Amino acid sequence: MQIYQWERVEKEQLNPAFARQVIHCETMTVARVFVKKGGVVPEHSHHNEQISMVQQGLMKFVLAGEEEVLKPGDVLRIPPHVPHRVEALEDCVVVDLFSPPREDWIRGEDAYLRK
Repeated sequence: MQIYQWERVEKEQLNPAFARQVIHCETMTVARVFVKKGGVVPEHSHHNEQISMVQQGLMKFVLAGEEEVLKPGDVLRIPPHVPHRVEALEDCVVVDLFSPPREDWIRGEDAYLRK
């Protein structure tokens, strides 16, 4: 059994509006993401299935042209290969689950997040 504590997981600041804490496991990646109001994750897609759980703030998700604003307690599933973008309407905290693991994050090939 492995137990993680977010306060012990390093926080990586990727750009002025976006930071994350990441736990990579054998079959999934778990991330706690911090996005400041006005922060945008540009449109992208990946082969990973994604679950996003809003913990704090209002977050606008746009999937394949369809827009939805999520609030704390909302859970969104993003299927593999679906283009999506995100905008923080308030300071936000979101927990994301990815399966399989985000190999691009492990290799540091996530330049779209570092702009």
